[in-house]
Amino acid sequence: MKGPIALPVSGGCMALAAVLAGSVPHAARAEAPEQTILVTAPGAGVDSDDALGLSREDLARNGRPDLIGALTRQLPGVTLQDAQGNPWQPVLVYRGQTASGAQGQSQGLAAYLDGARFNLPFGDTVSLDLLPDAALRSVELVDSSPVYGLNALGGALVLETATGRSAPGVAGSASLGAYGAHDASLAAGGTAGHFSGFVALQSRGEAGWRDFSSSRLASGYADLGYDGAAAGLHAKLILASTGLSGNGAAPEDLLAVRRAAVFTHPDRTENRFARLSLHPWADLAPTTRFQAVFYALWQSSRMLNGDAADIERCEDEPGQLCLEADSEGEKRAEALTDRLGRPIHALTGDPIYAVLNRGELRSRAFGLLAQITDRRPLLGGGNVLTLGTSLDYGRSSFVATTALGTLDDTRGVQAAGPVIAQTDKAIAPASVVARNLYAGFFAAETLPLGPHLQLEAGMRYNYAAIRLDDRLGTALTGRHFFTRLNPGLELDWNATPGLSLRAGYAETNRAPTPAELSCADPEAPCSLANFFVADPPLRQVIARTWELGAAGHLSAHGWRVSWLASAYRAESQDEIRRVASGVRGRAYFQNLGNARRQGVELSLTADRGGLSVGATYAFTDATNRSLVRIASPGNPAADGDGAITVHPSDRLPGVPRHSANLNIDYAGNAGTKRRFSLGITLSARSSQLLAGDDTNRAAPLPGYLLIDLRGGIELVRDFVLFAEVRNLLGHAYATFGTFGEIGGVPLAEAPGAASPRFLGPGAPRRWTIGIKRGF
Repeated sequence: MKGPIALPVSGGCMALAAVLAGSVPHAARAEAPEQTILVTAPGAGVDSDDALGLSREDLARNGRPDLIGALTRQLPGVTLQDAQGNPWQPVLVYRGQTASGAQGQSQGLAAYLDGARFNLPFGDTVSLDLLPDAALRSVELVDSSPVYGLNALGGALVLETATGRSAPGVAGSASLGAYGAHDASLAAGGTAGHFSGFVALQSRGEAGWRDFSSSRLASGYADLGYDGAAAGLHAKLILASTGLSGNGAAPEDLLAVRRAAVFTHPDRTENRFARLSLHPWADLAPTTRFQAVFYALWQSSRMLNGDAADIERCEDEPGQLCLEADSEGEKRAEALTDRLGRPIHALTGDPIYAVLNRGELRSRAFGLLAQITDRRPLLGGGNVLTLGTSLDYGRSSFVATTALGTLDDTRGVQAAGPVIAQTDKAIAPASVVARNLYAGFFAAETLPLGPHLQLEAGMRYNYAAIRLDDRLGTALTGRHFFTRLNPGLELDWNATPGLSLRAGYAETNRAPTPAELSCADPEAPCSLANFFVADPPLRQVIARTWELGAAGHLSAHGWRVSWLASAYRAESQDEIRRVASGVRGRAYFQNLGNARRQGVELSLTADRGGLSVGATYAFTDATNRSLVRIASPGNPAADGDGAITVHPSDRLPGVPRHSANLNIDYAGNAGTKRRFSLGITLSARSSQLLAGDDTNRAAPLPGYLLIDLRGGIELVRDFVLFAEVRNLLGHAYATFGTFGEIGGVPLAEAPGAASPRFLGPGAPRRWTIGIKRGF
């Protein structure tokens, strides 16, 4: 990381960078590139003074481009949950809010790709696996601000791709690693007068260190642009095809015997993705610039998930099958039926019954973001006014079925019977079309109050309309509308040439997703592969955030030091959470009161000669603020009705209170004058609560310390042989935990397993070796 503070989050131009220079420390603005023309997010750099940033070089610090690894090892407060058990499907946690490509995860971070919203239309998901890391120019993590629109409860993740002007030349890498890991990338860019072009290709995959967990990813990116003296246009294309296996959490007792084991399989998601965008810009006057992005995207996903189920022969009709469920602490059994309402008969022999969930999602979306920015001198500083609008429309077709299956000797689920359609909707097919329209109108003002003081003000009106049309009946059909006017203010004071202070307040909101709105009935729960069951209303989530901070830089004894400190408190109301139901493997969504997320973030970078040191620390205190009663039948602390009572001040699950990173790198010349580099990363995370343990009764997941080593040496000019070892000490740790039920599933490796704790194990020691040029 070249400094704890990043470049402005919006395209702007050199004049905009100069305006912000009065409040941004030197380490952050030294890289302001003259090619910064395209808009990358709303607001023309609002709140950029305390953004956390990664450059193209930072992303490839370990030898190959790796966005997810760079986020977690170089930025304060960013942690991962391996709920899916796949390295490209993590849940990204920042300031107690999450972003993930997994459906059903609460999405509390906004994402922008080259100026357009990148929260996908079906569930506001953020699927980083669809992007070639080799195409990225910069990444920024920005504080909560109303200008960033829906989902920016904890902040915004702003991704900018490269152009031929920003990344000229040829770069590439190829590597192999443990557990069948492989990564090959190639990027090339250049200019010809006012024209520029850039292409990037990347192919990744692994056999997986856990059983039945192979993955493959192929993606490409192309940019063609024209940048004249007063106007320009870029066209960008992203294509991706991925196949990800993530077999999720496994019983604690099973992992204690063999950490590579999985509970049940398969759990596979196949994605196809395409995104085309146009990026025009024009100078309307010497001080006024118009910037826009128009995009269209297509997504096709197929999901296959094998899961355990409480299905057995009926007691009164042994020739038929029944589904067992827990309702208010009492077990009940309902006859298993097919789509025609006929009883499903038991299979010959005595198999162990399971279910096979299939889902197919087809989404298409288009949208725009357009803004006009005016920059002119005022009161010894620079006034920046931005007015803009955004429009995002998505149409998603979703079909899901659950078929009767059986478990084989590997705990793999094999299809063995018809599609299940319970009359009480506990398990039922679904076919629905969801349409969502999100519109926003925003204004951002950077007003100088003198040569050393400025006020940043932002305001945005958000409108969300969601329409659901049931293709199998009327249960899912519904219309939902949400509106909100959000304000924000921040005061920045450049106290001395090496010290700046800030204080701010912001309001943000997120609307319930189509998936959440269609799975909010405790009497009709749904699985990860089947959200759409019923259609009761949910309320939007609103967050109010206060923040104080300071940043600075200094030079002493040959060292160049930059630092950043932030303290925040975010109060949110009407939290939407996923709640377990009495039917195994199924859940529903509810508004469950209020929550508070507060903490401190610190980061420091120091450079001297070839030595670079970067340290980050974050304290995150995430607590419930309401008295609520939640269904939690798998929780050992649940009462006789299978519920728990959550009190104010109970900690929220899944959020480590302490996280820290230390990166030390040295680059020099060997005796043969060949360049070489050595580096080490120490990543520490404190304990965290299991998902579902909202009452804080169970033993938490232990904290852990990971050590990664890396190094490289130049073989011939510009070609570097690199190597990396992650989790050097082979520490056995877990990043995610929840409660589950083993039931009648046979665990041959751990026949006495009885603990209800299911864990998402972290990866063991892994090595990578490869060759690179240009990164």
